[in-house]
Amino acid sequence: MCCARDKDVLTGVASNLQASDKKFEIASNMQSVDEKSGISYEDEEDEMERDLAEDAVWKRIQQNTFTRWANEHLKSINKVINNLETDLSDGLKLIGLIEVLSGKKLPRHNKKTCFRSQKLENVSVALKFLEEDEGIKIVNIDSTDIVDCKLKLILGLIWTLILHYSISMPMWEGEDADLVLGSKGGPSPKQRLLGWIQSKVPDIPINNFTSDWNDGRAMGALVDAVAPGLCPDWPEWSPNNALQNASEAMGLANDWLNVPQLIRPEEMVNPKVDELSMMTYLSQYPNAKLQPGAPLHPRVNPNRVRCYGPGIEPAGVVCGAPTSFTVETFSAGKGDVQVFIENPIGHLEPVEVTFNNDRSRTYTVTYTAKMEGLHKVKVLFTGKEVPKSPYIVKVEGTAGDFKKVTASGPGLDPTGVMVGRPTYFDVFTKDAGKGQVEVIILDQLGNRNTTLYRLVKISEYVYRCEYVAQNIGVHSINVFFAGQQIPKSPFGVRVSPVADSRRIRAYGRGLQSNGVRVKELADFKVSTADTGEGDLDVKVIGPGGVKEKIEVKKVDETTYECIYKPMKEGRYIITISYGGQEIPRSPFEVNVGPHKESKIRAYGPGLKGGVVGLPAIFTVETNGETGSLGFAIEGPCQAKIDCQDNGDGSADICYLPTAPGQYAVHILCDNEDIPKSPYIAEILPKADFFPERVKAYGPGLEKNGVIQGQCTDFTIDARKAGNPSSLDVSVMDENYKSVDVKIQDNKDGTYKCTYCPTSKNKHTVQVNFAGSAISNSPFRVYVSEPTDSSKVKVFGPGVEKGVKAQIPTHFNVDAQGCGKGDLQILLTDEKGKQVPVQIQDNEDETYTVDYVSPTPGTYKVTVMFAGEEIPNSPIKVNIQPRVDVSKIKVDGLESN
Repeated sequence: MCCARDKDVLTGVASNLQASDKKFEIASNMQSVDEKSGISYEDEEDEMERDLAEDAVWKRIQQNTFTRWANEHLKSINKVINNLETDLSDGLKLIGLIEVLSGKKLPRHNKKTCFRSQKLENVSVALKFLEEDEGIKIVNIDSTDIVDCKLKLILGLIWTLILHYSISMPMWEGEDADLVLGSKGGPSPKQRLLGWIQSKVPDIPINNFTSDWNDGRAMGALVDAVAPGLCPDWPEWSPNNALQNASEAMGLANDWLNVPQLIRPEEMVNPKVDELSMMTYLSQYPNAKLQPGAPLHPRVNPNRVRCYGPGIEPAGVVCGAPTSFTVETFSAGKGDVQVFIENPIGHLEPVEVTFNNDRSRTYTVTYTAKMEGLHKVKVLFTGKEVPKSPYIVKVEGTAGDFKKVTASGPGLDPTGVMVGRPTYFDVFTKDAGKGQVEVIILDQLGNRNTTLYRLVKISEYVYRCEYVAQNIGVHSINVFFAGQQIPKSPFGVRVSPVADSRRIRAYGRGLQSNGVRVKELADFKVSTADTGEGDLDVKVIGPGGVKEKIEVKKVDETTYECIYKPMKEGRYIITISYGGQEIPRSPFEVNVGPHKESKIRAYGPGLKGGVVGLPAIFTVETNGETGSLGFAIEGPCQAKIDCQDNGDGSADICYLPTAPGQYAVHILCDNEDIPKSPYIAEILPKADFFPERVKAYGPGLEKNGVIQGQCTDFTIDARKAGNPSSLDVSVMDENYKSVDVKIQDNKDGTYKCTYCPTSKNKHTVQVNFAGSAISNSPFRVYVSEPTDSSKVKVFGPGVEKGVKAQIPTHFNVDAQGCGKGDLQILLTDEKGKQVPVQIQDNEDETYTVDYVSPTPGTYKVTVMFAGEEIPNSPIKVNIQPRVDVSKIKVDGLESN
């Protein structure tokens, strides 16, 4: 690109860390070439005037990209820039952005800006911090330029931040920091990034950050190079489909590599694409990590085709009613789908195959059986049968009466369904006769495969459809029985965006999953403090989908009390919405039944004491027992209670004392105190220490990764907590047995804690400072068994007698009970040449290994688990010729 020039400053600014003072500088020499950044500046006056035009394409792209880059970082503090030209003028969002990037708090500044002088002061604080604290030298920009909304200078400032915090730091794991921070003779940020891309994509000549990306193929090649198998079809892409190519590649990167689209596909394929914008976007790839569950797939593989739906179920299809099933080919590559349906007398039935042109590359197959009996459904992909084909379908009976089928549930309500939140509805088929239930959900654009759903039979006449809408807008939910839409179908459901409902709390006995009994009042409260105006909507659905009565009354301005009375045993679903949006943990599931005694365990610093103004925390565990829990605090003042369900049978209880003295902490089970309740907690006056500033980190506090029988450690940093005070650290296993903890004082305000778990499963680590829990305490650590490669078992036809050359085979690896570890398989022939193998993780600690031996001979199978070779490895496999010559007989060669 041609960087715009101005007598005051450059629009597109580039620089590099200097070897001497490691500072950035916005270049002011308009006639030179910045060798370190690799970005040149045009000398021609007409070129300058063209690029400085207000509507210059590259300039608009640059402004858009820089705005998206800033907003990606501002997400963490809930701020957003709508107009880069004006939104930084008061300095507040600029300060917020710099604090996020640097990880440091800026000096005191004006939180509210009513006057120009206050805005100038804020921007000055930001620029001074960048120069003095971060070592970024800024030339020809002062606070008036930002306050006066000079876009060219603002773009130059943002580019300096991008260079310093995103591009000029080490961009990939293992990169030599000396090269990054090196002398003037070292590579520039542009050269380093371009060199990395060229090393990843040697098959495409990439020499710049503009025109070489216009047809989208380079983008597909880069995505597949970073995550092999994520975009394997890019070599077949046509350069004429540039926008489609770029959209597919960038969409995959966004979904599975966590690479936000700082530049849009239509901007990338524009001939006037901005070079700095492309560098900003592409600098995310060196550290991109593939997310679990990514749809990696080879070029073409019929074994990866998945078929599902009522039309291939062994039973349920009836005569005269249309039925269907889905063929998903995403993981199999691109190819044609053919379907043949053979009736009991051997004739082929008519079948309709429709390509849905969706992301999963699915086909919808529809047919109508005309006679009873066994039907064969054969599915072919690229001319080869897919796994489990042919499907045997037993057609029995005739279609029932679709008019007698009903459906209800929160997932069919016109409002209340949230994007990304699970919901459901039930279909009732009693007295309707025989027929299959089918559900088709169309989003606001009419796409049928954007909504994730599953249909399960929960009783003889009841089917449940659970779904998660992925898009906002009105969805059409179509419910079929025996090929016909049931009454009231299709149902129109408006899917709303997820609101920030973190401040809304619902708590009480009536929301406990267990403990509520038939004909007893079940109550709970909803607190809407500091959430703004909105209508509260509470629904209770009882067994069989019956809507139950519930009384909702307003206790005060921000608290509602809700009471319902269950009359039947079974499962009740409670949906709570505020302002048209569901609150956290809604819908609640309550199992109403007979009372059961509970043994409840309570522990934590909040049961012993705390400090005024700081949260006092303790934990309650049910140990798998049922019961309705309640909490009450009695003391010198009212203490607000907050209950956080951990989802593992435990809950963290937090109350905030506001006056010193003794507090009685009541822990109730079915309105009765548990043993040892109430606990007496001594609350001390506020002192000059801050437990909330204590931080703890390290492998010993990670949720996963701790191994049974192996010592682990973590660090406690109390340097910002004020005057030294008491430190209390404890570790308990799942049976509440204490685990010894060794605490080493490093004499600098930090402590090293070491413990050795002797049992597996959940452990609880509590860190208390001055009698109060520190941030994120208690920590829950799940201890796993140590790896033992000697227990790994290998079996199957691929390691036994009878394997033949050029014929696909497989064997199985069973690593259940062997701990966590990576599996490695090496197959070599007699000459030591490696033969490719395909390892499929079955996600149950077992694996399936497929291979094809090219020639006969003795092969070796080497199996490594967790870095160690298993017993009996390597395994010798004798590969036989594909044709057995000894069994060939020749007749007719008699002497006469």
